[in-house]
Amino acid sequence: MNRKILIIILLLGFNKIQAQDFQKFAKSIMVKDSIPEMTFAIITKDSISIKKVLGHHKITELNEKSNANINDYFHLGSNTKAITGFIAGYLVDKQKIKWNTKFFDLFPKLKKKSNKDYHNITLKDLLSHRANIQPFTSGTEFKKLPNFKGNKEKKRAEFSRYVLTLSVIKNTNVYNYSNAGYSVATIMLEKVSGKSWENLCNEILKSHLEIDFVFGWPNRNAKNQPYGHWIENGKIVPVRPDVEYDLSLAEPSGDLSMNIENYSKFIQLNIKGLSNENDFLKPSTYNFLQTAMDEYAIGWGNYTKNNKQISEHAGSDGTFFCYAQIDRKQLIGYVVIVNSGTKSAQNGVFEMINELKKK
Repeated sequence: MNRKILIIILLLGFNKIQAQDFQKFAKSIMVKDSIPEMTFAIITKDSISIKKVLGHHKITELNEKSNANINDYFHLGSNTKAITGFIAGYLVDKQKIKWNTKFFDLFPKLKKKSNKDYHNITLKDLLSHRANIQPFTSGTEFKKLPNFKGNKEKKRAEFSRYVLTLSVIKNTNVYNYSNAGYSVATIMLEKVSGKSWENLCNEILKSHLEIDFVFGWPNRNAKNQPYGHWIENGKIVPVRPDVEYDLSLAEPSGDLSMNIENYSKFIQLNIKGLSNENDFLKPSTYNFLQTAMDEYAIGWGNYTKNNKQISEHAGSDGTFFCYAQIDRKQLIGYVVIVNSGTKSAQNGVFEMINELKKK
């Protein structure tokens, strides 16, 4: 037998055994941490070596046969920020905008009514959470907002104008995380491209890269999709698609859903870019997105520890939890997503990530 063929067969067999071991470990976590459904993947620049979906769409179905499917969509939460950052990188490469473009150079008429402390903020500041904009990471903040009218693009613009009238965050933090900052950055991208963020997503992800996604929760887009879960009266319950919960004002910061195959393709795209094997963006842009600033760059957190160079991000709207990590030296990525936003589910995700990294 040809030696190369034999090696491929042995690797396939090894990966199958590994997948079975990971599957067993994942099921134990799901029981322990009350996770209805989990999907996970290990990604290199050459392959998606492990890719699994386990469990049930709703916790009320646990006594029934598993209905988990490889095509199930999971909410990415704030991991959407890396996608918005990627779109920004695309427009920078196309010379539509620069990282140091100032917001009020594009919107001079808004300057007078805005807080003067924001007058010099740039696209890079906004996407790296250095603009010190109010966070809008809780439902309480959104409930206090005026009633903005129009389509999503118009509401997002009104929201951004309002946000820029508020006080800045003043502390000594390296950065101040803000969902609202991504909305402000997004109207800059919409201004220079002449397209809504939604249209940019469709054009860049679906048309150019063949990466599929949906806006919002999976079960708001189609039947037989995973439900998110949260705690009500001390009990984990599935969240109905018609519940009053609107993320559209901060959609570019955290409201896309993908299945594991498509999200893995996005992670792999970044890994290939870091290894100079993908030229959809410039090599320097791939690196910039993940390392432009210490601790948090453009949609990616980053750190160096024990000679490892890590990019990472976690995302949750309280109903799902997503975590992705890229080892930039080893050029390998890990993804775990679950359809529950509880603290125990989050702990389970990190346990699973640590198990995948033992590969």
